[in-house]
Amino acid sequence: MSIFSKIKSAIFGEHGPLGSGHFGTPKADAPAPAPAPQTTAAQPAPTPTPAAPTPQAAPAAPAQAVDVEAVLSGIASKKGSDLNWRTSIVDLMKLLDLDSSLDNRKELATELGYTGAKDGSAEMNMWLIKAVMRELEKNGGTVPANLKD
Repeated sequence: MSIFSKIKSAIFGEHGPLGSGHFGTPKADAPAPAPAPQTTAAQPAPTPTPAAPTPQAAPAAPAQAVDVEAVLSGIASKKGSDLNWRTSIVDLMKLLDLDSSLDNRKELATELGYTGAKDGSAEMNMWLIKAVMRELEKNGGTVPANLKD
């Protein structure tokens, strides 16, 4: 599992913002939809009356977005943590109980497309925290502008 996937799973939880096991793909144990009733020769299909409108399928409800700031604040509160996860990728990873080593941050930088020197510099780390927040938003999270700009 990629570093970003671990971050996303830790924030969105098992079901993710789309209500499934893996952020949009159905769980393997999800029940299959019931088959449509079939007619037989002994039971002719009912004839619809002209006055009865054909039922329309209800549009799917939009997936509820995950409030990333609220989730992270909640985790920090439960842990009694004073980590500065809003501006530090290292603190964010520590908050989520992920390995914040330079090797993992280099891997995350590669995953997210960082093109600068992957040396653990303040520049790289500041870029990473903003990039993670932008990616969380792209994946169904609600992230305040000040956390991604």
